[in-house]
Amino acid sequence: MNSTIKVGDFIIIEGLLYSKTHEWIAINENPARMGISDYAQKNLHDIVYVELPKIGSSFKKGSTICTLESIKAVAEVYAPVDCIVMEINSKLIDSPELINKNPYGEGWLVKVKVEGGTEDLMDAKAYAEFIKKL
Repeated sequence: MNSTIKVGDFIIIEGLLYSKTHEWIAINENPARMGISDYAQKNLHDIVYVELPKIGSSFKKGSTICTLESIKAVAEVYAPVDCIVMEINSKLIDSPELINKNPYGEGWLVKVKVEGGTEDLMDAKAYAEFIKKL
């Protein structure tokens, strides 16, 4: 496991890239695993439903790739890069709470083929600085 950075109650994993909308992507994996950050899942609270995309779907950076429903709100998850969905985490259909328990591990959302657009993503240190200001 990569090392972690703690910002308050939030854990950030080094080696991942992060978006300003709190998605992470493991760009060094092929296909790249993607999910939401610890900061995002803690702000959503108890996730009770996940709407995942169809395998083979294409998404432009910034477009809604899936939807999460919690006891507090419905949240859209945005594609951090231009991508094609190669795999979905089907465990989340019956156990959406995995996102709250382990957002960087068992709670990943999709695996994607990256088509580009990583230049404005943040590394772990930059993301830590970003959430300190929120």
